[in-house]
Amino acid sequence: MHEQYGNCTVRSWQSDDRQAAADVIKNVLAEYGLGWEPDGADRDVLEVEEYYLARGGEFWVIENEGGIIGTSAYYPDSNRGNKAVEIRKMYLLPKARGQGLGRYLLGELERSILAHGYQEIWIETASVLTAAVKLYEANGYQPKTGVETARCDRIYSKDLYIKYIMD
Repeated sequence: MHEQYGNCTVRSWQSDDRQAAADVIKNVLAEYGLGWEPDGADRDVLEVEEYYLARGGEFWVIENEGGIIGTSAYYPDSNRGNKAVEIRKMYLLPKARGQGLGRYLLGELERSILAHGYQEIWIETASVLTAAVKLYEANGYQPKTGVETARCDRIYSKDLYIKYIMD
């Protein structure tokens, strides 16, 4: 992945992005009163090679003016179903919000996920992340049950196969 969106570059994660990506996620979580869990829910951002790349997923960073201002990722999740993935680590710093970047990233993730043969997407989030909740609901994600992450209280899924057949 290497795309431009406005004055931002969306590109595949590289190992020297590890700390900057972790810092984005830590800062956004803190902004909403949510805790950073390096030994739990956030271990994956510290071990991208194992959690994403080795499993057939992707992890992207968003750059602007030489710094990382956001992240987005997915990895296969066979516990959620056949040909299922979970979108994770979709975070944007405040200066990156309100420009349609979240909607763009979600669409690009969906296209990449479908191109890799997956058909179902799951997303866990927290109610306090109101913009994320609105984004998912506005893009056809349906509320489900089965939240697995302690700081999350919502889970959504979307069947991509049906969406793209219908379009």
